[in-house]
Amino acid sequence: MTKPLFPSAQDAEAAFYDAFARGDLEAMMAVWADDDDIYCVHPQGPRLLGAEQVRESWRQIFASGDRLTFRLASQHYLPGMMMAVHSVHEHITVAGDPRGRHQIVATNVYLRTVRGWRMVAHHASPSPAPAATTEEPSQAAPLLH
Repeated sequence: MTKPLFPSAQDAEAAFYDAFARGDLEAMMAVWADDDDIYCVHPQGPRLLGAEQVRESWRQIFASGDRLTFRLASQHYLPGMMMAVHSVHEHITVAGDPRGRHQIVATNVYLRTVRGWRMVAHHASPSPAPAATTEEPSQAAPLLH
C-alpha cells in the first residue's frame, strides 16, 4: 500500500482522527512514520515503542468493534519547519456507551519527512473534570513570571 502524502501536520492529524473514528488500521498506520523510534501512550497504558508495538495496539483497539465519534477542542499548535507538536482535548463518544462522553487530553507530534508529515508520537491521558468553584474570585494582585 502506498502511503498518502500529507502536506501539513494538520492534514496528518485530520487523517489520524478519521482513521481512529472509522477503526481503519491501514489508514491509521499510513499516518505514522515507519520508524522504530515512534511511540504511543494510550490513556492509562504503557509506552509502546516502535512500529510493531504501535500497530498491534491499534489493532487491538479496533478489534473491540467500538464506534467512536470525536470532537476536538482547545487545540494548541506549536508549528516548526521540521516538527510540529499539537495539544488537543478529545471529546470522545462511544456508540452505545451509557457513560457518555470521555474527555482525553492528547499530545500529537509530527515530523516532516521526504514523504510528507508523519506522526511520530501520540500521548493520551484522561482529562480531569473541571473543578467546581464556590469561592469568590481572589482580589490579590496577579503574579508575574
